[in-house]
Amino acid sequence: MGTSEEDVRRLALAQPETTERSCYGTPAFYVAGKIFARIHDEPGVLVLWRADLGEREALLQSEPEKFFTTDHYRGHASVLARLSRLRATELRELLGESWYARAPARLRDHTS
Repeated sequence: MGTSEEDVRRLALAQPETTERSCYGTPAFYVAGKIFARIHDEPGVLVLWRADLGEREALLQSEPEKFFTTDHYRGHASVLARLSRLRATELRELLGESWYARAPARLRDHTS
């Protein structure tokens, strides 16, 4: 078990029309100009956008060993994930959900 920043890069860039560029000095992944995931400043942590706060809260409550947040992200529909606790299949699913939450309808319609 456990994933790496390279796994994040490979799986994120496999999403349609995804680009990588720096955000706050770390690698970040965008679809149609909107960020959907980025490597956090804290080593081994990934920021993932969620569809809404309810989805974020569900992850925080269900698996606190994998998902957490900080005061900086209070009220924001994103969650922090510990890469060392995620399996590759989970990471793929989480990145796909994050991409979907941020992608424009024209792209989402072709992936459903």
